[in-house]
Amino acid sequence: MARYLFIHQNFPGQFVHVATELVRLNHDVVAIGINGRGLAGVRYLRYKPRPLSQYSSVTPAQDFETKIVRGLACAQVMEQLKKEGFTPDVIVAHPGWGEALFCKDVWPKSRLVVFAEFFYSSSGADYNFDPEFAHDDLQTRARLRLKNSVHLHALQAADVIYTPTWWQHQQLPLEYRNKAHVIFDGIDTTIVAPNPYARVLLHRDKITLTAADEVVTFVNRNLEPYRGFHVFMRALPEILRRRPNAHCLIVGRDGVSYGTPPRAGGTWRQVMLAELGQQLPFDRIHFLGGLNYADYLRVIQLTRCHVYLTYPFVLSWSCLEAMSAGRIVVASNTGPVREVIEHKVSGLMVDFFDISSLAAQVIEVLDAPGAFAQLGQQARQTVIDRYDLKAQCLPQLTTLLTT
Repeated sequence: MARYLFIHQNFPGQFVHVATELVRLNHDVVAIGINGRGLAGVRYLRYKPRPLSQYSSVTPAQDFETKIVRGLACAQVMEQLKKEGFTPDVIVAHPGWGEALFCKDVWPKSRLVVFAEFFYSSSGADYNFDPEFAHDDLQTRARLRLKNSVHLHALQAADVIYTPTWWQHQQLPLEYRNKAHVIFDGIDTTIVAPNPYARVLLHRDKITLTAADEVVTFVNRNLEPYRGFHVFMRALPEILRRRPNAHCLIVGRDGVSYGTPPRAGGTWRQVMLAELGQQLPFDRIHFLGGLNYADYLRVIQLTRCHVYLTYPFVLSWSCLEAMSAGRIVVASNTGPVREVIEHKVSGLMVDFFDISSLAAQVIEVLDAPGAFAQLGQQARQTVIDRYDLKAQCLPQLTTLLTT
C-alpha cells in the first residue's frame, strides 16, 4: 500500500477518477483543497488562506502574492499531516493557484507529479487571439509572464509532469517537455453514449424535445468569449431564420471562468442579447443555466448539431462528450480542437471568427442530418479508441502514479 496526496483548489477536479481508482486499489489517499468536495475513501482537508491586508504597490506582482499566500496556507496543512506521521509516496498537484509551491519544502523526497493544465504565452495561444477584445501593452504582458511564476516553480520541482493534450504539451517550455506525459482526463463512453430515447422537458415553454426534433446545442461552464459565446450568438439569427422548426439549447452560467467580464458591466449574455435584440426568436432559444450532469447528458444526447467553439486554450470535456454521444459536432478550427476532430471525418470545423460559415455549416447539418451521420459514428469511435476512461486514460494515469 502506498500513500498519495492530491492537491487541488477544487478537489477532486481532474483527479476524480484516478483518486477513486487508487482507493479501490487499497492505497491510502489524502486530499487538500479550498472548496470542492470529498470522495469516498479519501481523507479531505481544507486549507484557508488568510486575506492579504495590503498588496504590493507593484500591480503585476499582486497575483503572485495571492498565490504565495495560498501556497503557504496549503503548506501549513501539509506540515500538520507531517506531524501526524503522514508522508506521501506521491504528491499529485495542480499548480495553477500556488498550492504546489512548497510541496518539496515539506516532503523533499516525495515524488511530485504536476498536472500541467496550461502554460501562458503572449503568442500562439489565447492571449490577444480575439481582435475584438485585444489589449496589448507592457503591463498586460508583464502580468501574463508573472502568471507563469507558480507554473515554473512547479515544473522545475516536479519529478513527473502530465498534461491532457499534445497541444497543451507544446505550450510547455521546451526544457520541461521531455518529462511531460500526455494523458487525457478520460471519457466514460459507457455512460456518455448515444441515446435515441433522450428527452428534455422545458418547463418555461411547456415543450418536450427529443432526438427526433431539430435541436442545436451550445455548452460552456460560463457563457463567455473564450468559448466563442459571442460568435455563436451572432450566428443564431441566421440559423433560426433558415430553420424555422429548430430549437437552440444553451447550457452555461453567467459568470466568467477564463476571460474578463464585460467592461460596461453586466454579463456576456446580457451584452449579446442587447446587441442582437429583435433578431432572435426567443421562443426557440432556451437558456438552461448550469445543469446537473444527468440533465446535461440528456441535452448532449438529443442534439442534432452540437457547436463547440474555443480560443486556442484548454480543451473542454463537453467537446469529447458530444463526440462520445455520437453527435455531429461543428467546432472551431483552433488548437487543441484539431487534435481531436478531423474535418469531414469525425466532425466539421470552421474558422472561429467566420460567423457566416458557422451558420451555413449548422444549417446544412440540421437540414440533412443523415448525410452527416457517419461523422457522429466516427466521432464516437475516436473517443473510444483514444480517450476512453476505463480502457485508455485511467490505466495510463494509474500506471504513471504507481510505478
